[in-house]
Amino acid sequence: MKTGIHPEYRSVVYRDRNADFAFLTRSTETSTRTIDWTDGVTYPVIDVQISAASHPFWTGRSRVLDTAGRIEKFKAKYAKFAK
Repeated sequence: MKTGIHPEYRSVVYRDRNADFAFLTRSTETSTRTIDWTDGVTYPVIDVQISAASHPFWTGRSRVLDTAGRIEKFKAKYAKFAK
């Protein structure tokens, strides 16, 4: 790799405030805000709006759409044009 052209790869904490969930990982993203992690080290923190802890698909809170009812409604609405 060429030197001086790549961003610094460092440890950061991503925090999902909606789910009160945070995880430590490595990234090139930067932040001016910091957080004291459980290991006693201060890391930059990046707040995200949604993560696996709050996403409806991963939490099991996803909605099931009633597609059968929607199809019947569509057919009833446009039945007069089929003639």
